[in-house]
Amino acid sequence: MDMLWSGWGDPAQATPLPETVIGLLRDLLGVKPAATAPVTLDEIPVPASPLTAEALGALAEAVGDEAHVRTDAETRIRHTRGKSTPDLLRIRGGDVTDVPAAVVLPASHDDVLAVLRACAAHGLALVPFGGGTSVVGGLAPERRRPFVTLDLRRMDGLLALDPVSRTATLQPGLRAPHAEALLAEHGFTLGHFPQSYEWATIGGFAAARSSGQASAGYGRFDEMVLGLTLATPEGTLEAGRAPRSAAGPDLRQLVLGSEGAFGVITSVTVRLRPLPRTRVYEGWRFASFEEGAAALRRLAQDGPRPTVLRLSDETETLIGLAQPGAIGSPDAGDGPGAGCQAIAGYEGTAEDVAHRRELAAAVLRECGGTYLGEEPGDRWAHGRYSAPYLRDALLDVGAFAETLETAAFWSRVPELYAAVRAALTTALTEAGTPPLVMCHISHIYENGASLYFTVVSAQGEDPVAHWAPAKRAAGEAILAAGGTISHHHGVGTDHRDWYVREAGPLGVEALRAVKRRLDPAGLLNPGVLLPRD
Repeated sequence: MDMLWSGWGDPAQATPLPETVIGLLRDLLGVKPAATAPVTLDEIPVPASPLTAEALGALAEAVGDEAHVRTDAETRIRHTRGKSTPDLLRIRGGDVTDVPAAVVLPASHDDVLAVLRACAAHGLALVPFGGGTSVVGGLAPERRRPFVTLDLRRMDGLLALDPVSRTATLQPGLRAPHAEALLAEHGFTLGHFPQSYEWATIGGFAAARSSGQASAGYGRFDEMVLGLTLATPEGTLEAGRAPRSAAGPDLRQLVLGSEGAFGVITSVTVRLRPLPRTRVYEGWRFASFEEGAAALRRLAQDGPRPTVLRLSDETETLIGLAQPGAIGSPDAGDGPGAGCQAIAGYEGTAEDVAHRRELAAAVLRECGGTYLGEEPGDRWAHGRYSAPYLRDALLDVGAFAETLETAAFWSRVPELYAAVRAALTTALTEAGTPPLVMCHISHIYENGASLYFTVVSAQGEDPVAHWAPAKRAAGEAILAAGGTISHHHGVGTDHRDWYVREAGPLGVEALRAVKRRLDPAGLLNPGVLLPRD
């Protein structure tokens, strides 16, 4: 099943906003219905593929069958850009300027190498495509030449499983739910559950350095990767042959986060954990974001660390976005003066879960937390993947809704939090669309944390242009306050200019040298991650 072409996920799961919420958006933010209705799929004028018969024939030969090279309008539209709010607004308006010339579906590592050779021979750029969930322009290359999209959905298998070492080798087009189902048959889990879980793929997790909602317990995806295979225009790169090594720099880390700019990830070897026998999620309330953040830091640094640990600020808690599935219900926000809600989750054996819950509860109470029971935790778990659907519903009624995230050391978190909120509020207010800015701590570490911001406002006359100054202001605030431009969304094209400043001139030149060696013709995702030479 394909994702909704003009929004997120499964259309059957989309739920319209309650009238009470629509009224609140109108009264609080001045939201009004869009002047024009979104176009339908059939109304979008897609130009004919510019590929020659020779190029199409070469691509078909590379993947063994012309049926695996698609140039029809619908397939190309469904592979146009990603799922950021500007991406969706543009596609809803019929803008397909970033449409690929063709969509190619390889079935193996050798197929990918053959496609790369065909692209090199015919001067075509290539964009790897997993679940299509990028929100940072990772699927919209600079258009100096025709490009093809390499859809990896046929490469969706479990290649090997080693129960003794607790490792598995997975193909890149394997969607996360299917991966979990395959591993569960052997009693294991990967433990990686980002908000994009229902649609994102193993290769995408590696290419973008993904982080899941249970990262406090299972770690980030880049911490799970023990080995990988990369297909490049210059051949095959294998990285990782042991759990740890002192044999030079770790080439895995060069590939992780490379976003298809260095090559196409064709397999990933990951470490596994036993399937948890018990899962318990619970809610806590703190009087302020500062107090709650101090409690999370205590657990992150001194333990015991829950599997899931997150904290919503006062605004997010009050609005109810701490539990998107409850938006518009009487339970949203747990009533006025709700303070800040935290979710703590525990997975493992019954004995381990009970022990960690007891010890963590003592710390949370000592830090000023009030126990809310398991109901808020269960509601969060039930709606943990629903926020993107909520974003679609907001767009449908004329609101603008977007997210951005960053991370910093604990000592910089308060300054970073205040600076980004101020930057977003000022920029959008000056544009005539004062926003609602919400935030939560989504991932915690011994030395710092990630901040995830959600912004809702009226769309303004030009919704895409309306967001650009706010995004720039937030990026500048992040760097000035000592944050990273991306904790888990990646760089793409949207964050590239700030990433260049964060990495520094010498760092960028080192990465460009790698790019030139692995992809000398600049075929792979041009302009993504790094600016062109």
